[in-house]
Amino acid sequence: MLNKIKKIRKETGAGIVDIKKALEETKGDEAKALDVIRASGKSKAMKKAGRETREGVLGFYIHSTNKMGSMVKLFCETDFVARNEEFKELAKDVAMHISAMDPQFLKSEDVSNDLIEKEKKIWKAQLKKENKPAEVMGKILKGKEDKFRSEISLLSQPFIKDPEKTVEDLINEKIGKIGENIQVGDFIRYEL
Repeated sequence: MLNKIKKIRKETGAGIVDIKKALEETKGDEAKALDVIRASGKSKAMKKAGRETREGVLGFYIHSTNKMGSMVKLFCETDFVARNEEFKELAKDVAMHISAMDPQFLKSEDVSNDLIEKEKKIWKAQLKKENKPAEVMGKILKGKEDKFRSEISLLSQPFIKDPEKTVEDLINEKIGKIGENIQVGDFIRYEL
């Protein structure tokens, strides 16, 4: 039990009491305990979401070819956290992700309706060529729209270093661990 607690603590940064409760709740199943802790991290993140973020850092990443790079503003509540190495590493990881995945928007709800309508025309034409029945087309279009929105939005993309979680999951885990609201601000990607 002690080894499981140490392993989960190292991976999540959660408190020992929280880990112990999660393991008891899941009858010692590490994978399920991780899910419980992540879910509680999300709830902690939601509680902190309203708190003002005035401090932060610029995270940047330059690819080894020197032909691509990105920069992101990562905000937190205090300068103490902004100077924290783990927070700085998070900013760098988000910048690296932006370089690799080229998100166009922060959140899926930020994707413009004009862009969605343009894509829908293309999808409808493809579905007509495939002779899809009209009653199924609506569901298929909704699925394509949801997938498209998540693929081009930073927070809903699978994190480049750990595709099992999204960038939003990563940030929520850090909120749970660090104990402050963390928000992604503007970001930009350059490529030659």
